[in-house]
Amino acid sequence: METLYHQTNKQIQEVQSLMGRLENTDRQSVHLLENDLQVRIDQIFSHLERLEILASKEPPNRRQNAKLRVDQLKYDVQHLQTALRNFQHRRYSRETQDREREELMSRTFTTNDADTSIPIDETLQLNSNLNNAHRGMDDLLGSGSSILTGLRDQRGTLKGTHKKMLDVANMLGLSNTVMRLIEKRATQDKFIMIGGMLLTCVVMFLVVKYLG
Repeated sequence: METLYHQTNKQIQEVQSLMGRLENTDRQSVHLLENDLQVRIDQIFSHLERLEILASKEPPNRRQNAKLRVDQLKYDVQHLQTALRNFQHRRYSRETQDREREELMSRTFTTNDADTSIPIDETLQLNSNLNNAHRGMDDLLGSGSSILTGLRDQRGTLKGTHKKMLDVANMLGLSNTVMRLIEKRATQDKFIMIGGMLLTCVVMFLVVKYLG
């Protein structure tokens, strides 16, 4: 288990490093980098499934600590997956806006041909609506980023608390019942974090649907 754990942890660090290059990658190459990152993240999730099985087979006195270590890796890769999807959404929005602007600028307007002329007021209104929608999405993404940062900070606090509780439990020889309660609380915190991310995605979808 230790070998696979360190290998997976190293892969997460590599993905974090590559994520920092997304904003500076040119438009022609960014798709390749996104695909490479997704492949790496999928491989990490596969390793985590194997690690969960191995952690459950650890001796009772080491099993709880092994599960916590695997959960830490899972938290990290989930944040990386969310960050990648947010970047892709922002890129899609920018590309759509640029394409619509280019199409609008390339159209030929005439004063006599009713089939090809477009009311200027409607065009300006459409452009205004698009700009408002994109600003709304930027604000929403900023809020989502703040939520994820808060969850990440909370996760760090919980990890420290869990470690201290485990240390105290080992020193005092607490019962298995208390250890199970600690594990249950960690699971509940994980579900709360996942629920927060799902809620953010739903709100983003609704904004794109009704304002786009």
